[in-house]
Parts: sequence; structure tokens; C-alpha cells
Amino acid sequence: QVQLVESGGGLVQAGGSLRLSCAASGRTFSSYAMGWFRQAPGKEREFVAAISWSGGFTNHADSVKGRFTISRDRAKNTVYLQMSSLKPEDTAVYLCAGDPFGRSSDRVSAYVYWGQGTQVTVSS
Repeated sequence: QVQLVESGGGLVQAGGSLRLSCAASGRTFSSYAMGWFRQAPGKEREFVAAISWSGGFTNHADSVKGRFTISRDRAKNTVYLQMSSLKPEDTAVYLCAGDPFGRSSDRVSAYVYWGQGTQVTVSS
């Protein structure tokens, strides 16, 4: 069993930066692929970024490519999402997710474990 807890969200002006963290409990976390998704009110959950268990492979949605970067620290059992050049359309609840099968997928259905999310609000 893995528990995921996100932090680092908040209110930021357009053009600003935030770093989200996802702390995982559970000794098997290091073998999981991890992903970040976001969900705005009235919209479906959307893929943001994914990272392989080793950290050697990453995938970012086109909408955030060049602005967001996913990374992980296996020693700290933590995954990060560095966000820069934020836009009002990035406003959403950001959730991290764990895939014990290591697929680094962009599909919601590929992930088994989910955190509760952290709110990111970007003002114009």
C-alpha cells in the first residue's frame, strides 16, 4: 500500500513559479512510475507529466512542455513538479499518482494510487 500526499500549491501571479511535492509512504514506492495530473472545475482529469521508476524517462503534456518539469528523489520518496511561466489556464487541483506496473502512462486508468491533490491558482 502506498499513500501519496501533495504539497506546494497556492496562489501565484501569471508568469510566476511553484514547485509541487508528492511525498510517498511505502517501501515499494521506488519501483513505481509516477505521474502528475490536474483537474479544473467542470473538466476531466488531465495528464500533466510522468516519470519512470528510475527517473530516466519523463513525459510531459504538450500544454506544459518547456514550462513544467517532473523529477523524483528516490531516497526521499518524493516526486516533484517544477512549474514556471504559469498561466491562468494552469489553475486546477494537481494530483500525483502511482503506477506499480511502471508504465509511465498518460492515461488516468493506468494509475492505482492517488493523492488528495493540492490547489494551484494562477491570477492574471
